[in-house]
Amino acid sequence: MAQREGSVETRYGWIVVFGSLAIHTIGLGSPIVLWVALKPIAAEFDWPRSVPSLAYSMMMIGAGVGGIMMGWWMDKKGVFQPVIFGAVMLGIGALVASQSEGRWGLYVANGILIGLLGKAAMITPLVANVTHWFDRRRGLAVSIIASGQGLAGAIWPPLFRLLNDEYGWRETYMIFGIFALCTMVPLALLLRPKAPIIPPGRARDGHMMDGRVLNLPANAVQGLLCLATIGCCTAMAIPIVHLVSHGTDLGFARTRAAELLTVLFAAAFVSRILYGMLADRIGGVRTLLIGSACQATMLLAFAYVTSLPALYISALLFGLGFAGIMPCYPLIIRLLFPANQAGWRIATFYMFAALGMAIGGWMGGYIFDLTGSYSNAFLAAFGFTVMNFTTIGFIYLRQTRLGLNPLPA
Repeated sequence: MAQREGSVETRYGWIVVFGSLAIHTIGLGSPIVLWVALKPIAAEFDWPRSVPSLAYSMMMIGAGVGGIMMGWWMDKKGVFQPVIFGAVMLGIGALVASQSEGRWGLYVANGILIGLLGKAAMITPLVANVTHWFDRRRGLAVSIIASGQGLAGAIWPPLFRLLNDEYGWRETYMIFGIFALCTMVPLALLLRPKAPIIPPGRARDGHMMDGRVLNLPANAVQGLLCLATIGCCTAMAIPIVHLVSHGTDLGFARTRAAELLTVLFAAAFVSRILYGMLADRIGGVRTLLIGSACQATMLLAFAYVTSLPALYISALLFGLGFAGIMPCYPLIIRLLFPANQAGWRIATFYMFAALGMAIGGWMGGYIFDLTGSYSNAFLAAFGFTVMNFTTIGFIYLRQTRLGLNPLPA
C-alpha cells in the first residue's frame, strides 16, 4: 500500500472508502422499504400511520444505541467483525419483517434485528474507520461514504415501489433480505486490512488543551454537537419519511410521489460529495452552517407548495441542502478531539442522530394524524433546524474568537 510522505493516505484507503459506500448503500435499503410501504402496511392492518412510523423510529433508536456497542467493538477488534455481524442481522431482520402478523412483529424486526444489531454497524464503524485512513482528504472520504444515503435514496424507492405494486410489501422485504445477505457479507471482506499508523509528529489533539475543547469542558462541546444533531435530524426525517405519503395525499400518483424521493436523494448524492470537498477547504463547522441554512429554507417551501413541479423543485433543492450536514460532524469530532476517542465520540453522535431521525419520523406521522396534513409537520421541522443552526453558530463563534484553525494540521 503506497503511502505519501508525511501522510497516512494509501491507495487501499480508496478501496475501503468505496467498499464502505457499497455496504452503507445496501444497508440503507432497510428503512426505505418501510418508507415506501408505510401506507400499504397501515392499510393491511387498519392502523393509523403513526404505527409503522413508530417501527421506523424504533429502528433508528436501535441503530443509535447499537452504534455505541459497534463503535466499542471496532475500537477493540477492528471494523471487520462488527460490519459482517451487522450485515447478517440486517438481512435476517428483513426476512422476519416479511412474516410480521402484527405491530410487535414489525417492531421487533425493525427495532432489534435491523436497527440495534444490523443498521448500527452500517455507518458508525464505517465512518470512524475511514477517518483513520485519511488526513489530507478526510472530508471527501467521509462524504463519499455518507453519500450512500443519496445513492440509496435514488436507487431503492422506485425499485421498492415496483416490487410493492407487483408482489406486495411482504415479498419486497423478503427479496431485500436475501439480496442484503448475498452482497453485504462478501463486501465486508474488503475491510479486513487495518488502517495505517499515523506518522511520527502528525498525531495531534485537535483543539483540545488541558482537557478542554474550545476552552470549554470537552463533554460539554460533545453535548452541544449532540443537541445540534437532534435539531437537524428531527427536521430532515419528516420529509424523508413522509414525502411519498405527502405526494399521494396531494392527489399525485404513487409513481410520481416515489419519484420525489428519488429526486431528493439523487441531488443529495451529488451534493454530499461537493460538500465534502468544500469541508476540506473551509472546515466542517462552516460547511455545516451552509447546509443547515439551506435545509431550513426548503422546509418552509415543503409546507406551502402543492403543485407537482414545485414539489420536484423543492425536493431537488432540499436534497442539495440537507446533504451537506451529516458528514461534517465526524470531521468536527476528529478535529476537536483526540484520535483515540474518535470511535465512541462519533458513535455517540450517530446515536443522537438516530434519535433525531426517530423523533422526526414518528412526529411527522403523529402531526398528520392530528391535523390531516403534513404542512404543520414541515413547519415544526423548520423550528428544529433553527435550533441546529443556532447551536452550531455558537461553536463557530467560539472557534473564531479563539483564532483556531478549522482544518487539520
